[in-house]
Amino acid sequence: MDNKVYIFDTTLRDGEQVPGCQLNTIEKIEVARQLEKLGVDVIEAGFPISSPGDFNSVVEISKAVTNPTICALTRAVKKDIEVAADALKFAKRGRIHTGIGTSPYHIKYKLNSNEDEIIERAVEAVKYAKRFVEDVEFYAEDAGRSDNEYLARVVEAVIAAGATVINIPDTTGYCLPKEYGEKIAYLVNNVPNVDKAILSTHCHNDLGMATANTLAGVTNGARQVEVTINGLGERAGNTSLEEVVMAMKSHHDLDYQTEIDTKQIMKTSRLVSTLMRMPVQANKAIVGRNAFAHSSGIHQDGVLKNRENYEIIDPADVGVKESSIVLTARSGRAALKHRLHVLGYDFEGPELDEVYNRFLDLADKKKDVADEDLEALAGTEKEKQDRSIKLETLQVISGSTTIPTATVAVSFNGDVFTETASGNGPIDAAFTAVKALVKRKVHLEEFLIQAITRGSDDLGKVHVQVEHKGQIYYGFSANVDIITASVEAFLDAISKIG
Repeated sequence: MDNKVYIFDTTLRDGEQVPGCQLNTIEKIEVARQLEKLGVDVIEAGFPISSPGDFNSVVEISKAVTNPTICALTRAVKKDIEVAADALKFAKRGRIHTGIGTSPYHIKYKLNSNEDEIIERAVEAVKYAKRFVEDVEFYAEDAGRSDNEYLARVVEAVIAAGATVINIPDTTGYCLPKEYGEKIAYLVNNVPNVDKAILSTHCHNDLGMATANTLAGVTNGARQVEVTINGLGERAGNTSLEEVVMAMKSHHDLDYQTEIDTKQIMKTSRLVSTLMRMPVQANKAIVGRNAFAHSSGIHQDGVLKNRENYEIIDPADVGVKESSIVLTARSGRAALKHRLHVLGYDFEGPELDEVYNRFLDLADKKKDVADEDLEALAGTEKEKQDRSIKLETLQVISGSTTIPTATVAVSFNGDVFTETASGNGPIDAAFTAVKALVKRKVHLEEFLIQAITRGSDDLGKVHVQVEHKGQIYYGFSANVDIITASVEAFLDAISKIG
């Protein structure tokens, strides 16, 4: 059997059904283009008959991307299929995804029908869709709770009618992995014409089984997986693209291939999270901010000695530059020594023991220990006047009807230089002016603002991370004026570049 697994992404259809996650057409096009960069084989772009907006999104996505097949969802209704075909008229490769419920629940209570009539309607829908496109996918809704023998009859009939892909959804997320895998295996072994079509998984996560069920489906013969970025989807969500792809990549013994460029995973995850206004939980597999973070001392020591001690995935493989060592009261000497070295301080023997003991006292009082805390522990707290680069004056102009502009005066070893620049906001404008002054090609990797206490007069802490010629440099500042703190932190990082 062919070991190519096709990635069918339904973020823009099933994923968008999450309350509050609706996108406009422009946003959908942006996501679709990123999915193309990611390397998905199929993009389910919408349900055209459901709304004019969905229809237009399928049309525009069809125009905007080239490589993936563009898929439009329908019910087993002629009008649905006609509207979908019209929406797909600009697609380089179009697919109509039609289907009907096959479980006793759907046949009796939702459709008020019987098994024979359902097969007739399924066959009619597939044949009608074939009038418009060659590529027709059929979904047997609630297949997870459908009788396997009856499901096999349905699948055989729709393949004979011309279906090229058969979707076996666990619509309610009910199946256990063994059960779902056996369902796919039953179809592989009991549908005479199954070799004429590709079996597809579409698993929901109501019991937290979506990824496991999908992999069980693949190992038993399915060769398409229907997934979403970040596992978005109705109720508890759909199968997570990143989890399935990285599980197959990590288990070399499975020998499955996809066209996914895994280095685009984190970028895609963040784009979808931002546009859909749906934060990714910190401990989410693969793309959560803690997925490659280590705070336990034992783990930190192991990772510093050899990443594979506690990481089965190289962070770079999913677009993350490096693991994160988070310093807490559970951290050990090795992690503290490593972080101090990054900050430019090297301690050994008794000196390291002394700093470590002071570190533990502080860590017991704080959730985590920041770089400036380590500077103080090391007895070398930064003094701004000792820097070779200092912020002398800062003036910003910003408002709802004004282009944000910043004038920055910076001293270099006593000589003061001034630059004015505009930007997307006051901080961006100030950073642009600083970059023009320092004449170094630096890229802002991370920018974090934190409040120390509460209230409008709070002292704000700013952490920045910049990249210069492949090296990472960190900066910090605190000020009641957050724009000033941001510029000072930016300069602090730049001042560490040799």
